[in-house]
Amino acid sequence: MLVASNRGPVSYQVREDGSLHARRGGGGLVSGLSAIGSDAGSVWVCAALGDGDRAAVRRADGGLLPAEDTGGQRVRMLDIDAAVHAEAYNGIANSVLWFVHHMLYQTPLEPVFDAEFRRQWASYEAYNQAFAEALAEEAAEGAAVLIQDYHLALAPRMLRRLRPDLRIGHFSHTPWAPPDYFRLLPDDIAAELLTGILGADRAAFLTERWADAFRDCCHAVLGPGIPSGTRIGVHGLGADADFLRERAHREDVAERMAALREEIGPDRRAIVRVDRTELSKNIVRGLLAYRELLEDHPEWRERVVHVAFAYPSRQDLAVYRDYTAEVQRVADEINEHYGTPGWTPVVLHVKDDFARSLAAYRLADVALVNPIRDGMNLVAKEVPVVSDEGCALVLSREAGAYEELGADAFTVNPYDIGGTAEALHEALSLPAEERAARSKRLAAAATALPPARWFLDQLDALTGQPS
Repeated sequence: MLVASNRGPVSYQVREDGSLHARRGGGGLVSGLSAIGSDAGSVWVCAALGDGDRAAVRRADGGLLPAEDTGGQRVRMLDIDAAVHAEAYNGIANSVLWFVHHMLYQTPLEPVFDAEFRRQWASYEAYNQAFAEALAEEAAEGAAVLIQDYHLALAPRMLRRLRPDLRIGHFSHTPWAPPDYFRLLPDDIAAELLTGILGADRAAFLTERWADAFRDCCHAVLGPGIPSGTRIGVHGLGADADFLRERAHREDVAERMAALREEIGPDRRAIVRVDRTELSKNIVRGLLAYRELLEDHPEWRERVVHVAFAYPSRQDLAVYRDYTAEVQRVADEINEHYGTPGWTPVVLHVKDDFARSLAAYRLADVALVNPIRDGMNLVAKEVPVVSDEGCALVLSREAGAYEELGADAFTVNPYDIGGTAEALHEALSLPAEERAARSKRLAAAATALPPARWFLDQLDALTGQPS
């Protein structure tokens, strides 16, 4: 069994003395591979993402990383040319495919599919081909291969040509755009993306909504039916309750809880959001809704604090740097206009700190999750699991998590500032007993499909084994 993804389970940093420091990551794929056991003969193929990774690959035997760095997992890291990777990852995956699937373009001005786009697309093809060739080399006869996400949409078809004996799955972690938006792409590129994924035996998505959108795009671009015979599946991804609850009660989290409680002030309610400053997360409109809450419901002034963790993302792209700056500007404006000597309405942190995020989860009275579009959104699932007293959830109907959590959330249109402000008011006004009951139901729904089960279900569906 093989897994392919842009980011692997380990990353490297070069120390001052030239030695390498390995740092293991987490997430659903790591949990899934752990669940099948170290004797399953699995291989993880990923890309080198920085100078440390590239140095590790060059010191490794054929790109296979030392077992002591990977927890015993067999990992092959690809030293793809840095310029090719940058064009494939930033130029196409993050600046085109992410924007299409999250419907982020300002269409009067963008996208522009010109000669530069075509040049970057060639790098995206080369990047996918490198993965396909590595997977073909590593795979045993009839092996199962699980290819992950929009970075590798072409790899299933490329691998199929090299190794028709393999059982290939592709999983999309993002939403999938509806046909009218997907067809912003040049016709040949749209077809290439779809036929690339249709090279898999099975294409899977986080929700039925995204699976339906993919089918609709296939029919609109390629014609009726799925001529490849590719099966379409859905696998929701839940929170890892055991890990979260154990990690949230360590000493470093308790220390950060004390610091946060001091920032919030005694006897005040906390509206919590934890996001990367990703355009689709809709942080600015969340701040504007909070400002409208303070304006329309002045009874909440000095009684509530918006704890907003906005961790910078993709700062090598100008549009993301501008967005991060706008988040800071709006937060400062709210504090300047409404703040008092004893009350800071918005507590904004931009330095990534997982322990502090868990501390905020535990303190949350209300969790605000209002993305423009989101494949799933695990924050919406994690906060109810960790919250000490139970929290109310204000949730965008455009998050994949809405399918599972909508019944017990306060649902919002992510563009409607007034509606979101009113939902925040209702969530804050919820009696403690009802808030706790809702939170308990949210936590149960959020943990129904833990990461290991999510991964194993995909593998079982691909190989025909019973769950």
